[in-house]
Amino acid sequence: MKRKIIYILLPFLLVFSTSCEEEFLERTPTDAIAASDALSTAANMRLVINGLHRLLYAQSQVILPGGSSTFSGEHYWVSADDAIVGNVIHSAPGNGWLRAELQWNAHTLPTDGINFHRWYQRYHVIASASAIINKVIDEGIPVDDDMADILGQAYAYRAYAYYDLITHFAKGYLVGNPASDPGVPLQTGTEPPYTSGPRASVQEIYDLMNADIDESIGYFEMASPRCSGSAFCKSNLNINVAYGLKARIALSSGDWSTAASAAVMARDGYPLMDETDWKSGFNTLDLPEVIWGSNVISTETVFFRSYFYLISNTFNGSQNRGNPKIFNAEIYNMIPDTDYRKDVVLPLAPNTNPSANNDEGGSAETDPNYDDQARFIFVRDSIRTVYGTNDTGHNTHPYMHYKFKNKNPGSIDPDDIILMRSSEMYLIEAEAEAMQNNIAAAQDALQALVGERDSNYDASAFATQDQLIDEIKFQWYVELYGEGFGYENHIRWDEPLDLTNSGADLGYYGDGFMQDAPSVNDDWIWKIPQAEIDANPNLNEGNQN
Repeated sequence: MKRKIIYILLPFLLVFSTSCEEEFLERTPTDAIAASDALSTAANMRLVINGLHRLLYAQSQVILPGGSSTFSGEHYWVSADDAIVGNVIHSAPGNGWLRAELQWNAHTLPTDGINFHRWYQRYHVIASASAIINKVIDEGIPVDDDMADILGQAYAYRAYAYYDLITHFAKGYLVGNPASDPGVPLQTGTEPPYTSGPRASVQEIYDLMNADIDESIGYFEMASPRCSGSAFCKSNLNINVAYGLKARIALSSGDWSTAASAAVMARDGYPLMDETDWKSGFNTLDLPEVIWGSNVISTETVFFRSYFYLISNTFNGSQNRGNPKIFNAEIYNMIPDTDYRKDVVLPLAPNTNPSANNDEGGSAETDPNYDDQARFIFVRDSIRTVYGTNDTGHNTHPYMHYKFKNKNPGSIDPDDIILMRSSEMYLIEAEAEAMQNNIAAAQDALQALVGERDSNYDASAFATQDQLIDEIKFQWYVELYGEGFGYENHIRWDEPLDLTNSGADLGYYGDGFMQDAPSVNDDWIWKIPQAEIDANPNLNEGNQN
């Protein structure tokens, strides 16, 4: 499989280096481009980096040969990582999107598209980043301000892609034996021969990630600061993003001190949102605490493959109209009334959907929260009016959320995907400090974050390590619901999956309703794509997870 990935890297690079250089395209056939041509100038390398920004959210078939319109990068991966663990709960079948994922019938099958395309896309990121890195190193290209930024982004992208691969396709660092557990193939070469290697150990992949992210930070320190003032600027990686990735990598491997310090560096200059911003819909990178994300431009919308199609209850698609996404009911009822984040969940929204999983939808006769049909209809219509889905046929459901609202509710307009923000960094710091039993430091980080959300919050109430860890887990859910952290949190915490009392339906969720902890359950490890096993001479069925 990866032999093909590396082989098609050069046309992939060419897409971006020639889109603005028609003359180059006319005189050079696309099947005969050398890396030295595609990466011949800093400007061309910059176009490759811009191509990676786009690859994170584009429908993959418009960029990658063999890609699929179904898997539009982070639109899908962020949504899937919360769906798989029931962080975002589906109230009805809708049109079936993500059903196999939440029932654990996707990542557990080596032939499923979700495994193939996640692997395929991430190795394209790695190959493209490596091509830039190797070009500069091998040819001794001088590193000026512009080149330092390009290299900073390339190294950070490679670390990011490997972090995603090792998180999903290998046993968790903290629940296994990283020195001997098989990870993923370590591939940094971009010249013939294109044959991939065997699976490196988990530790070897972590060693590469740590080296890469330190290189990234070093180059960013040599570069001018990232531009500011637009969502496009935040689609570029910068030193804050690199520190954020360093914090994630360190947290996942138990390097608590590094995780805490890197998280503080990552959020520098990105103040927490106030209540107005927090309730505005999470639809733009312009929000002050957003450190990094995908700026989805209108001319490259993915329509019904977008993140907001899969997560928002205001997007106008069959997935949304027929399947309102709901917040975990048990966790909701633990949120204090003084916490404004509670306001974006509607626990008494009428259950208007006759196809709802709990068999309580359709009318006041079946919804236990209502005994008057006129009141039932009035509340439904009021919700549609307030949230801009009038005349769209959007169903409502108890505990449905309005955290994510597209800028034009009731439309299919594209919106940005937030990939990193300051709130995550406060939680990383708090967790890392708590794991070191630095009680006061963990309390301070929690207070800084949650005190902004809850006027009565008092972190000193959590006075022991166990109390702090429980509170931090709770805050990860409440603050970052729907932002894709559910899966990796379960791995790091070695936490079983149990959706009892959440609002999820056992009959609908099937195997995804309850799973043993990752340390004793290898179904948490995604299957290596069968196409990779078939094509890589260094892998066979015995190497499968």
